Amino acid sequence: MSSRAGGRQSMSELKLRRLLEHNQRLREDLARPRVKISEASSSLIRYCKNTKDHLVPSVWGPVTRAEDPYGHQGGGCQCCSVQ
Repeated sequence: MSSRAGGRQSMSELKLRRLLEHNQRLREDLARPRVKISEASSSLIRYCKNTKDHLVPSVWGPVTRAEDPYGHQGGGCQCCSVQ
């Protein structure tokens, strides 16, 4: 019978420890700095309007080879050859 009471006590301690850890995580989450949705969305819109995205030519127009960071650079790299 004493082993059973000891098992209950350890289960209670385990549950208490889990609740305390969960409570601590919730406190940390609550302390995290927040940004209002309106501020975040306006910041995102401002960034999208001011930053040219070469992968969306329908918005920014065609990209010249000199401007294209994803295109072939043509630096004379001879890393591959077909024989």
